[in-house]
Amino acid sequence: MRRAQRPLPEPGKGEVRLRVLACGICRTDLHVIDGEVQANLPIVPGHEIVGLVDARGEDVEGLEIGQRIGVPWLGRTCGACPYCHGGRENLCDHPTFTGATRDGGFATHVIADAAFCLPIPEEFDDVSAAPLLCAGLIGYRSLAMAGEGRKIGLYGFGASAHIIAQVARWQGRELYAFTRPGDVRSQEFARSLGCAWAGGSDEPSPVELDAAIIFAAVGALVPAALKAVHKGGRVVCAGIHMSDIPSFPYDDLWGERAIMSVANLTREDGRDFMAIAGKAGIRITTTAFPLEQANEAIAMLRRGELDGAAVLVPDQTTRACNTFAP
Repeated sequence: MRRAQRPLPEPGKGEVRLRVLACGICRTDLHVIDGEVQANLPIVPGHEIVGLVDARGEDVEGLEIGQRIGVPWLGRTCGACPYCHGGRENLCDHPTFTGATRDGGFATHVIADAAFCLPIPEEFDDVSAAPLLCAGLIGYRSLAMAGEGRKIGLYGFGASAHIIAQVARWQGRELYAFTRPGDVRSQEFARSLGCAWAGGSDEPSPVELDAAIIFAAVGALVPAALKAVHKGGRVVCAGIHMSDIPSFPYDDLWGERAIMSVANLTREDGRDFMAIAGKAGIRITTTAFPLEQANEAIAMLRRGELDGAAVLVPDQTTRACNTFAP
């Protein structure tokens, strides 16, 4: 990505401008940068944004100058398609996505649709709050889709899994973490957050699982997870992008096992999750980087060198709009 300086953007009708306090780096950002997720290039990535409102457009209600709010992946919906009318705005036919089809938060300032901004729990500082806005939200929706089962497998233990593992433990569930084979550091990290077991994704599950959530973008994990869940179990694919799923025998699916995918989020998801995030006592593990080190942070995330989430922190003294974009 390259650094650029732009004039300060001005909010339009129904929009606010935020001075960015922190922006998490999500796996989806890597997919955008790599061209694996459709985006309107050139684009400023970043959709785990915590910021202060510093300008408002016309017809903005409920948000005040100086208020701290969050901007998630779902930037706007059409409000007219059958999915929007049916309470499933995450499947909107004509959506706008922060950091993919509208500029995101790898910047000092960002414009957001006021109606799609979310409250930030007071329990979290700016850096800790940023990963809640996608890693937390997608994890929360995935956990809900996994059902009420007690024994849950988590395939991939990055930013999202480390947040939702704590929510699941707060709910009284048992967690089993499957990491890259040989990734002892991630396995120790998972156990430190209450997982009953942690091992490589090439190992069989020590118990029959009620459900499995796949956070890693690895299609080969789907057949592995199907083998791990019992009859009637669910395998939830949480990512926006995944490599091809290899063929597998029908017997591994038979028994009313289900494969499900998570698509985006709704504003209701966001409000519900933010309401419980503080109550659940979640501790967000982060590594903060200055905005100027965005490329270094992304490289470390690619190599799997970080526990938890990477977060960019812009220089708060500038009034120009500094951005990073592919």
